[in-house]
Amino acid sequence: MHPSGQSTESSPATGRAIVVGGSVAGLLAARVLAGTFDHVLVLDRDEMPLQAAHRKGVPQSRHAHGLLDKGRAILDELLPGFTADIVARGAVTADTHADVIWYNDGHRMLRAPSEMTALCVSRPTLEAYVRSRVAALPQVEIRAGVAVDGLTVADGRVTGVRTQDEILHADVVVDATGRSNRGPAWLTEHGYAAPPEDTVKAGLVYVTREYRRDPAAQDYAAIIVGHHPANPTSTGTLAAEGDRWIVTLMGVNDDIPPLDGPGFEAYAARLDGPELSRLLATAEPLTEPTRFRIGPSARRRYERCDRLPEGYLALGDSLCCFNPAYGQGMTTAAMAAQWLGQCLRSGRAGLTRRYFAGVTAIVDTPWDITVSGDLRFPHVPGTRTARVKLLNAYLSKVHVAAQADPFVGQTFLKAVNFLISPQQLMSPRMLWRVWRGRKAQPVAQTAPRDLTPVA
Repeated sequence: MHPSGQSTESSPATGRAIVVGGSVAGLLAARVLAGTFDHVLVLDRDEMPLQAAHRKGVPQSRHAHGLLDKGRAILDELLPGFTADIVARGAVTADTHADVIWYNDGHRMLRAPSEMTALCVSRPTLEAYVRSRVAALPQVEIRAGVAVDGLTVADGRVTGVRTQDEILHADVVVDATGRSNRGPAWLTEHGYAAPPEDTVKAGLVYVTREYRRDPAAQDYAAIIVGHHPANPTSTGTLAAEGDRWIVTLMGVNDDIPPLDGPGFEAYAARLDGPELSRLLATAEPLTEPTRFRIGPSARRRYERCDRLPEGYLALGDSLCCFNPAYGQGMTTAAMAAQWLGQCLRSGRAGLTRRYFAGVTAIVDTPWDITVSGDLRFPHVPGTRTARVKLLNAYLSKVHVAAQADPFVGQTFLKAVNFLISPQQLMSPRMLWRVWRGRKAQPVAQTAPRDLTPVA
């Protein structure tokens, strides 16, 4: 086991923090809290298996998950050795630009070498690893099968949580309950207004099936096809541990992938690009298709609340749950956890206000990406501002240019991986290359590098 990456702060850790929710976001919150508090208690109403396994509390775990390069780097910082360890457990690393087939608005991006790393791994393996590392911290205790009924509050401060059996005292409580989003109800119970919410209903449905993977048979580690108004079908197909392909097909509203094998594969043939259909024509199915209907994207605007009890925080999907088609959730949670660590290093005074004031800037970019992308579809309710229309029109030209210009494609991928600011998509150099490539045609491609494992 690598060092746990514990805080090197000179001030002693004191007091207790409680994290409600033991998924990835809650575990990362516990990791940073362990540098300030001498006891961090993680409570989850689900069971917590010792090994990688699908859990009832994470119904989306059977589907493809994306950990962006920014998120991977943060996990390496919080849990030193993360990437190496997870690869040792079978995860596949790949060059995000060279080893992934990308289709955006129907245009195939030209593959080229980059310094971005894609980590292809199943959600259960990723979560089990993070849980084992966090549980090994001497300050952290994880209790499974414990449902939290509410907060306890006194004199404007959180004092703990209430379960069916007892009251557990704490100086800080983090709501990491995910899409179930229990925090606002807990606050209203004590006379606080629930935070304002922004919501977008994209009507997305996932259906996933696993297939046997022969690492020597393909020159790519993932196929990402984005849905767009002209073809509202998409996929996140990722290599995974155990020589598997996790193939997630996505549709909207009633036009969704079937749950029978032939129908599933016929739906895949509707995607932009022939690569996935060719893959499924010869790959051995390992599971039957399974479906997951995605709820609306929702952003809770805690920074706009007039009053909040000191010591209350929210992180992960409890703060903002995104359309998962964009693969931003785990990375945004990691960025928020990193920000929480920075807040704690400045002391506990005014922690709640400081955290929510700063985390809004972290959420802004992925939220804008999600909303702008979803509002391209006529069935999605929402206001199409001039800014949204301009951004979508420009990105459509970026995708055309990226068919032949690797600089354009790489800049786009860096932005969506949160490695550069979105403003750099409109730098003078980018604007020139996008204009120059506005009529580009796809370039015949060969594999940028050999992905066949060395014997």
